Amino acid sequence: MHIDDFAPNLSFFFSNGMDPEYAVLGRVARRIWAKAIRDKYGGNDRSQKLKYHIQTSGRSLHAQEIAFNDIRTTLQALLALNDNCNSLHTNAYDEAITTPTEESVRRALAIQLVINKEFGLSKNENPGQGSFIIEQLTDMVEAAVLAEFRSISERGGVLGAMERMYQRSKIQEESLYYETLKHDGTLPLVGVNTFLDPRGSPTVQPPEVIRATREEKVYAIEARDAFWKRNETTAPAALAGVKRAALDGQNVFTALMEASKVCTLGQLSRALYDVGGQYRRNM
Repeated sequence: MHIDDFAPNLSFFFSNGMDPEYAVLGRVARRIWAKAIRDKYGGNDRSQKLKYHIQTSGRSLHAQEIAFNDIRTTLQALLALNDNCNSLHTNAYDEAITTPTEESVRRALAIQLVINKEFGLSKNENPGQGSFIIEQLTDMVEAAVLAEFRSISERGGVLGAMERMYQRSKIQEESLYYETLKHDGTLPLVGVNTFLDPRGSPTVQPPEVIRATREEKVYAIEARDAFWKRNETTAPAALAGVKRAALDGQNVFTALMEASKVCTLGQLSRALYDVGGQYRRNM
């Protein structure tokens, strides 16, 4: 397929946080994407235009002083909108403890609405344009991303790097680094490790905490069993089709879409495990 036949349909999903680099995440991604599509693949102007979604940082949500999470999410949303993301998900403040409630989701949505409808600076489509720090950060983050691309390429590309546990080790190192800074206080987190409440900023459970009831769990199991029984004559052939597609290098997605009409996710996963093996992580 020619690049222009499908590139305009692609979109990306990013997370942002509180670090300064997130102020330029979108512009860096768009710059790298445009150069790659134009220079490497010969794509047209439309293909060079990257679309991306932002979700605010789950890592920045803390169980201590959970009301403060909305403040962090607001700042992250402002960064994302100032960087002209195409769509945005704002986390609910109570996600550190529970599945979001209707009240917390409405507050999360209000963050976007207030920025878009009330905040005057948002009337300007690109308020950070020309700022020294934004321009400098853009160049620095682009250089860092390209260096990371080179590291992955040196390990045989994405798949080769995965086999060498490169991506996993980078994620683990970053997680350990973040937790170390959090616990020794080098990274100040208000209400978590600094400016604590006189009571010690304890974890306070929100008024409503959503958990599946025993009845809901039993219903889900019974519904699955009934689905298995209804499709016990047709599922084997569909699973065999998925295995065949995987082994013969066919379009596995098409086979999965057809098989999902009569098979559960567990059945589909096991079918692929049978022909491709099951991943076991190294530590």
